[in-house]
Formats: sequence, structure tokens, C-alpha cells
Amino acid sequence: MAKGTLTLTMIKPYAVEHGYVGPILARINEAGFRITAMKYLQLSPRQAEAFYEVHRGKPFFERLTKFMCDGPIVAAILEKENAVDDYRSLIGATDPTKAEEGTLRKLFGASIEHNAVHGSDSDENALRESDFFFSQLERF
Repeated sequence: MAKGTLTLTMIKPYAVEHGYVGPILARINEAGFRITAMKYLQLSPRQAEAFYEVHRGKPFFERLTKFMCDGPIVAAILEKENAVDDYRSLIGATDPTKAEEGTLRKLFGASIEHNAVHGSDSDENALRESDFFFSQLERF
């Protein structure tokens, strides 16, 4: 299989707590993504703040980083041609009430703050975010 571009996803604490990991991963696979790295972990406040550093100073920063530490997450690198844009289409708008029908956030999210998944917003951030969670030895 030819290598595609990368994106990073995190299945967030709300979705993990509610048992949505399997259904979310199934939809990711059905959409043609290949999972090249994956781990189950819980972020510390310091790690969450470092990951979301680009949002520091924004009104939602503290709520977001606290939420991301509320329970375990699943982080994964996904590979597919046009991975960032295709995954952004699959996950939908951050606010589940505004997300299109059939998107991951519409199906599995509770609110704008308790949405189900993260997806990289650019190729550059996909690389930075992938490097945050995974060494080269953890990628396949």
C-alpha cells in the first residue's frame, strides 16, 4: 500500500467513558484510514496544556485542558491520501448540534466542550501532534 498523508486523532474522555471507542474506530476504518500508531493513556494537566499550547489565552483553554484530563483517551495516527481534510470531514463541526448527520461528533459527542474526537487542523499540526504522542518506534 502506498503511503498517504497523516493526521492525528484523539478519542476524548467523554467518548471513551461512554464506550464509543470501538464504533469510532470502525467508522475510521470504514472511511479508508489506516491506523499506523495507537495508544490508550490519560493525560496529566501539564501534558494537556502542552498539547493545546496553541490555544493558551483563549477563553476555553482551561476548560478544554481540564476535560482532557478527566479520563483516559485513545490517541492514534491515521494515514490516507488527503488525511487531514478527509478526517475533518468525517468528524464534523466541533459543536455536535451543528455537525452534519453521520459525522463522528454528531453521533458520539454531547456538547461543544464534550465532543467525541480531536482531529488535526493542518498537515503541519498533524506532524507536530503525532510527534507529541508517538516515537518513530511506535509507528507502523
